[in-house]
Amino acid sequence: MEILDTQAYLDRMLAVERPGSGNVLAFYEHRVGAVCKDPKLMLMPWDDHLVHRGDGVFETLKYLHRRIYQLDAHLERMKKSSAAIFLSPPCAWEAVRALILDVAKAAGRDQGLFRILLGRGPGGFGIDPAECPVSSLYLVAYDFHPKSESVFEKGVTAFRTSIPAKQPFMAKIKSTDYLPNVLMKRDAVEYGADFPICFCENGFMAEGATENICIVDADGKFVVPELNNALTGTTLMRALDLIKDDMPVVFRGIREEELYQAKEIIVLGTTADALSIVRYNGKPVHDVRPGPVSKKLRALLQQDLLDNGVLF
Repeated sequence: MEILDTQAYLDRMLAVERPGSGNVLAFYEHRVGAVCKDPKLMLMPWDDHLVHRGDGVFETLKYLHRRIYQLDAHLERMKKSSAAIFLSPPCAWEAVRALILDVAKAAGRDQGLFRILLGRGPGGFGIDPAECPVSSLYLVAYDFHPKSESVFEKGVTAFRTSIPAKQPFMAKIKSTDYLPNVLMKRDAVEYGADFPICFCENGFMAEGATENICIVDADGKFVVPELNNALTGTTLMRALDLIKDDMPVVFRGIREEELYQAKEIIVLGTTADALSIVRYNGKPVHDVRPGPVSKKLRALLQQDLLDNGVLF
């Protein structure tokens, strides 16, 4: 086995092919304190507990027309997630917000996605947080590839995944430990469905792999799961604000049989806004077409971004 000096190792590392690097627009690491645009240098310390323990939290934001959508809502949720695991950023939260805008500007695109990663920090390969004297902060802007309009016109499919919902405590933290979510997505791909839906041990619907799922029931009510075993989505909560005066909204447990009787099943998430599920477990949902509530929510969310997105 070769033993390389520093420069030879760096040269070889930078020559290694990096899948997906073409999507990276700009990134920032707090230890370095500067923005870079070469994805080959987007590296993370192996001994950061974020890497080998999943000891960290994250948020994913969308920006369109040079407007970051729900920036402050995402940061507020990140504050709650980090507080739940006794983690603070290496700088003030106001500075994190300013850094996000700086990286978005450096990316030089009108649209993209933004990932914020806050970790325990480098310091060792144990489990004790005390190994890590300073927390880590990584920011990256990358390409956004929106779904085609045909997807919204035709709708999507979903099925009941074999992966159970997270326990309530972990479900409410947007932790970087996303292994159950990864397995849910793999399950959906194996089944041939677009989205997985998981259920809790009591038989109530929880969430998708990275999205909230709601229904319009037979009585025309917008029904939201109680979110005991699901993350409280920023898109979901904003959608409820936008539609609450137009139709009754109910929070309650949803059992699987209700999905077969629903007028609409709606996916709500950062990248797609609102999307209709037209087949569940291979069976038709209502008339197998995207419903009016889903369409209205999508339009409201798109306009809300234009009206209230943070310009950079």
